Amino acid sequence: MCETQWVVAGALTIAEALALAEDLLSGGRPGDAAHVCAKILAADPNHAGTMHLLGIIAHREGNREASVQWLRKAASAAPGLAPAFNDLGNVLMEEGRTQEAIAEYRRAIEAAPDFAAAHNNLGNAWQIAGRLQESVRCYQQAITLSPGYAEAHRNLGSALRRLGRLTEAVASFQTAVSLNPAYAEAVTQLVHEMQSICEWSRIEELTNQLVKVVESQSAAVNPFVFLSLQTTARQQWLCARRWAAEHVPRSGGAGGAACRRPAGRTGGAGKITLGYLSADLQEHATAHLTAELFALHDRERFRVIGYSYGPDDGGAMRQRLMAAFDDFVDLEHASHTEAAARIRSHRVDILIDLKGYTRDARPGIVALRPAPIQVSYLGYPGTMGTDVVDYIIADRFVILEEHQPYFSENVAYLPECYQVNDSTRKIAERVPSRQECGLPESGFVFCCFNASYKLTPQVFQIWVRLLHAVPGSVLWLLASNPEMEQNLRREAEARLAGSAERLVFAPTLPNPEHLARLRLADVFLDTLPYNAHTLTSDALWAGCPVVTCAGETFASRVAGSLLRAVGLPELVTSCLADYEALVARLAREPALLEGVREELKRNRQTTALFDSRRFTRHLESAFEEMWRRYQQGASPGTFAVGSSRSVP
Repeated sequence: MCETQWVVAGALTIAEALALAEDLLSGGRPGDAAHVCAKILAADPNHAGTMHLLGIIAHREGNREASVQWLRKAASAAPGLAPAFNDLGNVLMEEGRTQEAIAEYRRAIEAAPDFAAAHNNLGNAWQIAGRLQESVRCYQQAITLSPGYAEAHRNLGSALRRLGRLTEAVASFQTAVSLNPAYAEAVTQLVHEMQSICEWSRIEELTNQLVKVVESQSAAVNPFVFLSLQTTARQQWLCARRWAAEHVPRSGGAGGAACRRPAGRTGGAGKITLGYLSADLQEHATAHLTAELFALHDRERFRVIGYSYGPDDGGAMRQRLMAAFDDFVDLEHASHTEAAARIRSHRVDILIDLKGYTRDARPGIVALRPAPIQVSYLGYPGTMGTDVVDYIIADRFVILEEHQPYFSENVAYLPECYQVNDSTRKIAERVPSRQECGLPESGFVFCCFNASYKLTPQVFQIWVRLLHAVPGSVLWLLASNPEMEQNLRREAEARLAGSAERLVFAPTLPNPEHLARLRLADVFLDTLPYNAHTLTSDALWAGCPVVTCAGETFASRVAGSLLRAVGLPELVTSCLADYEALVARLAREPALLEGVREELKRNRQTTALFDSRRFTRHLESAFEEMWRRYQQGASPGTFAVGSSRSVP
């Protein structure tokens, strides 16, 4: 007699049958577990524990809708069953239904005030909702109830980081790692936070630990953080695949139809509808690059919709973006399912995700396949590791042909440069004085305004040597946080005495003033393995030369692509020794540097990088090729767009 027949024959009590169902689920037999649960409910239709387990089974099988229904039934049948409320909150969070999840976590806590996991999960929901102080209180309560709760310590660190309490954040991450040294998510966040404050003492050790985790596929590591570490294209692909398997689930059950490619229009008649999906359709670096693109799309061939799930900051950029689209749809408070349904209702042909795995991204929307063609572009310089994204926009410099196997997407190669720019960006007319910026009246100014997590001890060592090789020079950096400034001064002094006083830190400014300020710099020094991306365009637009060292990964080759597109390939090096030598030569030979600056000034108006109309036509050609293939019933495939220097 098989296990499931025992229940039919009445050989087991309900408690024993439920235990059997749990064992079957643990053993990888969800179908058999569900069968046992059905037999239990036939005997006791209101058995809350069984409905709770059916909710878990449905979730494991990817059917979130059924999971929510079963968990609601369980909670209704037994209002004191705190785990059912908690699990319901978790499923709702995965759906992007944050406010509903908050209500369920509160019910779980009301039913069981000492339920540490529910306090932790409520903290996560508050953090997603931007209520950081509330999230901190929830995590602290979870830790009070369970001091060894590593996940709560890690989550507390995340909230503290967002509040700017960086030293406390590092301490929380360190506690989480000390409690569970194999806790990959805590190690990842500790690494990123140490990078952000330029505390490099354990970076190599922790990086090696994460690389081993990725190589062994033993746990998921945040792919965005992994991009900034010394890793290979293959390792980044492995990292993204594992992350996608856990965080970009393929829906099953009732959601399965949403994942299949919906039927497209026939005959290719009418305009192609483009949908741009992002949290950054406001004052943000992505918006500074893309605002003109949205307006330049040919409305005879394309309908263009903006889908925003970020907050409305009410600023001028938000207003400009809203006017640039044919329709602008606010999805900030929509669940993943609701967002996907709205996109699908607009019959979007090509959905372009501008976020990838960067902060505040919602890949769960893309996972529901709301459009027949889905594209990753601009925001995330790497593979998403999932087949729900058909294409990635690139050029032949940022993604080498031999690295195509390390991208789950098919590559749509643009002919000159993959990065769009806004040729109408305003630079403030007034350039501040050196004194206003804290710079010396004379002397060479090396500049790098990259985010602090991109700085590495290897590159910083070169910068310190350059300071001493060029008397009177200074290194001008962006003031990311006080801890970073203190640590960099210490690092500089430890490398060569007297270096600390040669560091100058700049505050964040509005974009026009930021661009004007860049005109005071002599050379912008790029970082490796994560280049300056938007900031390379910023510097070049402002007339400041950039020197880069190109690595093998997408993130490490962006500045090289931009320099080539502006006609300055001689500023792209392939090893750090050449990078250092080139920067030193530019600093020591004023005539050489002046020649480069003059060439940049000429090229800025004539080359591909800032020719927004030319770029837009190339991107549109890529979209049309994707649509042509789809209309013909062909599978997505890698292709290249031809160059056209004369565009209307």
